[in-house]
Amino acid sequence: MSVIPKETIEVIAQTIGITNLSSDVALALAPDLEYRIREIMQESIKCMRHGMRTFLTADDVDAALALRNLEPIYGFASNDPPRFKRAPGHKDLFYIDDKDVDIKDLVEAPLPKAPLDTSITSHWLAIEGVQPAIPENASFEASSEIRQIEYKDDALPVDVKLPVKHIITTELQLYYEKIIELILNKPGSIPFRRALVTLATDSGLHPLVPYFTRFVADEVARNLNNLNILSALMRLVRSLLRNPHIHIELYLHQLMPPIITCIVAKRIGNRLSDNHWELRDFSANLVALICKRFGHMYHNLQPRVTKTFLHSFLDPTKALPQHYGAIKGITALGSRLVRLLILPNLEPYMHLLEPEMQLEKQKNEIKRQEAWQVYGALLCAVGQNMHEKVKRFSSLLPPPTRATSIGNGKAMVAMPGVTGTMVPMNSMSVDNMQGSTSGFSPMMGVSNSNAGMSSTMGRQLSKEYNTSSSILAQAWKDDIDAGQLLPPVFELFGESLLSFIPKPESYVFL
Repeated sequence: MSVIPKETIEVIAQTIGITNLSSDVALALAPDLEYRIREIMQESIKCMRHGMRTFLTADDVDAALALRNLEPIYGFASNDPPRFKRAPGHKDLFYIDDKDVDIKDLVEAPLPKAPLDTSITSHWLAIEGVQPAIPENASFEASSEIRQIEYKDDALPVDVKLPVKHIITTELQLYYEKIIELILNKPGSIPFRRALVTLATDSGLHPLVPYFTRFVADEVARNLNNLNILSALMRLVRSLLRNPHIHIELYLHQLMPPIITCIVAKRIGNRLSDNHWELRDFSANLVALICKRFGHMYHNLQPRVTKTFLHSFLDPTKALPQHYGAIKGITALGSRLVRLLILPNLEPYMHLLEPEMQLEKQKNEIKRQEAWQVYGALLCAVGQNMHEKVKRFSSLLPPPTRATSIGNGKAMVAMPGVTGTMVPMNSMSVDNMQGSTSGFSPMMGVSNSNAGMSSTMGRQLSKEYNTSSSILAQAWKDDIDAGQLLPPVFELFGESLLSFIPKPESYVFL
């Protein structure tokens, strides 16, 4: 019995115009058709093997038909999949629907356009993370299912296009998921530190920047009671800022709120032992770095940040940790802001802070420790300001005159500005020099030439002393407001300020 059913023979007969084929004839033709098909397929397999191939093609079938002196199959191949239709009256019989094409229509049809020559052109895929709208790039238009139609007050329809979905590579997705896992589960581990290094140096992370910024903003708001995660997020931001291949300035509007939150938040962490002071210092330095790098691009960046810190500092209803963060933020932005914002308000603020620092008036130990932390922040701010001011004054003054002892028991004075000149002095001249401001007095046992030279040197020292005094007076005059604040600042902090003045420059205030 043949594997080809008689229905197949009947359908083939109908396609060539034979409609009255009996069932007995169809049953007799089925085995012969199967034999012919097997014969042609065997010849086709031989052609395939002679072609050193392991898969059968239509050319192998055409070659087998040619070997049997049969008419080859005419037509053309199509890239479209064949469309099968169910044969009428038969449940499991299908055939390919070939449409009849009129030759007249093919002849009268216009000729197709000539194919273009193969060429290579270049165009911009993205410029600084933004894809240009050119014909070579994919369209930014959203699909019809994400379009929305809104209506204004005048009942006019407005077509609102929602943002399209951002697609990134599988490798970047895995990298992003790994970083998120380390931040949330292993913020202090060695793999996380290595990941921070890659974030600061890898040149292919720009597509992930919007995802990282959004993640930082969401997690800071969600994990204010988890100090470890907040610290890991701030270190993530620092690594992104250090990466020279990332244009982070495009996402500052998303990064600044969570960073400032870590500085002036009312409460960070859920345990008393959490050292949130270091997180506030670290975040303040991040804000200063951002203002330094991108302040020339966004002129309102530092004024807005400064206004936020000043509001937290001057608001008495804010908690002491908020005051601490505001002071650290202003200090990190530079000594000029310390002189303009902290020093004028220092005395009234200290009057409010001192009761919180005393054991007799504040029984709560936690609040008393917070007050001392704020006191330390103020001391550092004022001390660093004094340090820079002293450094500036010392650069305007010449080095002090020094006396050198030699082997014969006499003292020699090194003259500034005079190369290779050493003036001898005895005890009388030293005493006279200490009490004189106009120069050296005549020395005993010195020749007239030496006496004349010493008189000349004395006039030079007097001239340089007067010049130094005028320079110092002019410097204090230029900064008269801060100079007037020096005595009250010293009264508030006492000798603690002296630790911020370098010893070589301390002679200015003696």
